[in-house]
Amino acid sequence: MTPLAAAANENLAEISNYLIYSSMAVYTLAFFAHIAEWTFGSRSKVARTAAALTGTADAAAPAVQVRGKGGATAVLDRPRVTTRSGAGTRDVPDGPGAAGGTAQGDLYGRIAVSLTALAFLVEAAGVVTRALSVERAPWGNMYEFSITFSTVAVGTYLVLLALKKNVRWLGLILVTTVLLDLGIAVTWLYTDSDQLVPALHSYWLWIHVSTAIFCGAVFYLGAAGAVLYLFRDSYEAKLAGGGTPGRIASSVLERLPSAASLDKFSYRINAAVFPLWTFTIIAGAIWAGDAWGRYWGWDPKEVWSFVTWVAYASYLHARATAGWKGRKAAYLALFAFACWIWNYYGVNILLSGKHSYAGV
Repeated sequence: MTPLAAAANENLAEISNYLIYSSMAVYTLAFFAHIAEWTFGSRSKVARTAAALTGTADAAAPAVQVRGKGGATAVLDRPRVTTRSGAGTRDVPDGPGAAGGTAQGDLYGRIAVSLTALAFLVEAAGVVTRALSVERAPWGNMYEFSITFSTVAVGTYLVLLALKKNVRWLGLILVTTVLLDLGIAVTWLYTDSDQLVPALHSYWLWIHVSTAIFCGAVFYLGAAGAVLYLFRDSYEAKLAGGGTPGRIASSVLERLPSAASLDKFSYRINAAVFPLWTFTIIAGAIWAGDAWGRYWGWDPKEVWSFVTWVAYASYLHARATAGWKGRKAAYLALFAFACWIWNYYGVNILLSGKHSYAGV
């Protein structure tokens, strides 16, 4: 039996709140920097993708130098041609990942990434301070889960950038959704720092809930890739059919990786984290056996965790089947992530069960 826990440290809890609000301010600056990156970077080069589809030009041109004000230069790589072997037959080039194309656009992009990294550090400090205020894992309610979730999502994005992966295109959509997540957390989901019910005083809290948060954050990145894949695929299909996309759509979508690259990114992200989601469910069952005397009781949270597992298992199976590549697989991936979102918000707020003891 765990001894009675001490009361929450209100000073540390208040510092945590200030840090979370401060991170939101820095994320907002990063959001505007990303907007500037896309606005002041290179304009659309529809001919790059169109040339790859028609064979009228070499889309895999070498790297070029762009001279900015004051003699500064930026080395910008021309995108390589990527074959859509996983989702079709078109050979099209990857966009530069974000605005690119000019020294000014690249500068704003670097500022945006730097601000995102700073916001991540501030938010992570807020999560750690929240944990110190109650001397326990900082994910005992929906507020704590939300701030940790967004921290892990941004951290994963920054790790991918550090590994030289072409994921800067994720920056704007990531920062936007993180601000939405934190806005919901600090307004509707906020819960005072406090101790947990006895059933949660277990080392399984560190294992089961932390893996659930990490899986959700990575599933989110895969879902973002699937959404952008659908837009980019439609864009490429329109060009291949001889159509002319709108100016704004061209300006944005031309800078994204090819549909094949986005399709591959989403699949690899989801496939990589799926075994960990399987472990999450198993760990939850073991913890339920310790806490409630049964491993599985068809509690709403258990049911929807399993439904989410089935949805992602179906996606991975469908993705490996010739008739379910491309758009069909992307729709299934988004359905699977929608199940995860429902399991978090819908089940916790609208349904009641064993997992309802923490409220929001």
